[in-house]
Amino acid sequence: MRRRDFLPALALSAAAAQTSTPVERKGRLKQTVTRGVFGRNMSLEDSCRLAASMGVKGYDLIGPADWPTLKKYGLVPTMYNGPGSTIPEALNRTENHAALEKSMNAAIDEAAANGVPSIITFSGNRKSTGDAEGADNCVAFLNKVKAHAEDKGINICMEYLNSKVNHKDYMFDHIAWGVDVMKRVNSPRVKILYDIYHAQIMDGDIVRNIRDHFQWIGHFHTGGNPGRHELDDTQELNYHFIAKAIADLNYTGYVGHEYSPSPGRDPEADLKQALEIFDV
Repeated sequence: MRRRDFLPALALSAAAAQTSTPVERKGRLKQTVTRGVFGRNMSLEDSCRLAASMGVKGYDLIGPADWPTLKKYGLVPTMYNGPGSTIPEALNRTENHAALEKSMNAAIDEAAANGVPSIITFSGNRKSTGDAEGADNCVAFLNKVKAHAEDKGINICMEYLNSKVNHKDYMFDHIAWGVDVMKRVNSPRVKILYDIYHAQIMDGDIVRNIRDHFQWIGHFHTGGNPGRHELDDTQELNYHFIAKAIADLNYTGYVGHEYSPSPGRDPEADLKQALEIFDV
């Protein structure tokens, strides 16, 4: 399909989804989406309509202003991205803690009031902070807010990112560092956001690490490597095997698709493929 023909067809497909019967998924894994999987030209409303028709359960990394749109289509706002931290400036520096504690506690209350199960947070970049000191600082912060998260039933998920390609100097760039933090906090509501794309770049050994550290993982993100594109044979990860391994662990959380379609691809077809791969 030529690029100039593609956009009207995609818009028509999203509109048609409003009256279609939603796809019934097997349900072993609850799948969610992010804005990027729909490409650049679809509105949030149309993406929600299309996602719901395809059997998607939720939408990651969407703020409160858009939660009513998600709920209109029966989608859960599965991960809140607004507690105040950023990838470079976050929990590993004590000078950030006072402001972040206030915003995190407010986000926990807001999430609980709106049926949002998880909040994303980050370690922060290293800058002049050593890994051991940064881990101590993250543990100290998470210990301050974990009781509130436990009381409200909200998960705080620290994301595991790569520092080789995308996020230079990010501290939580190896699974062992994050697991050490989780063990020391030791809360059922403080977990790792295990992003499979980033994990493949930094540590590989994806399924073994998921199995070994499963109790500390609260959320998954997907993406092909290299390039963080669609989940097919243009990249090196065997997502069929990964999906089955996660399901076989009786995982009850969400798997969020967070890839970007390659130029010239059909985002709807790529999303259908990703959903089918994880419909194990």
